Amino acid sequence: AAAHQMRAQQVGIALEVTTPPALPTIIADPERLAQVLGNLVNNAIRYTKSGGVISLRAGLQGHAVLLHVQDTGAGIEADELPYIFDRFYRGDKSRSNSGESGLGLAIAKSIVEAQGGTITVESTPGVGSTFIVALPAA
Repeated sequence: AAAHQMRAQQVGIALEVTTPPALPTIIADPERLAQVLGNLVNNAIRYTKSGGVISLRAGLQGHAVLLHVQDTGAGIEADELPYIFDRFYRGDKSRSNSGESGLGLAIAKSIVEAQGGTITVESTPGVGSTFIVALPAA
């Protein structure tokens, strides 16, 4: 998290982390979960302009621990949302020369599902995106 905090600060983005005092245990591979969160935070940094905010928060809903990665970035067009977790899919064609492979979200989805969880996104163009990882509590 410290590396992401430093990277966000370098580009003028505030990275806020909020966690409740106690959450139930989840059964998940910590390295793979860190990979998922790292991918989501890196994407948020990539698509959020200087002066923006990225919020990481955790919570409980029913028997699932929810991890939210929310940004004030470019957002994702509604017609692109069904495809963003597909391998090699990259949305906005103006960003297609970014050097990115389009695999990050597909890998994140695969990892989350292998842990028994789900990953979803809510997004409004020009406002930002929220990725929600839900993992079953132990």
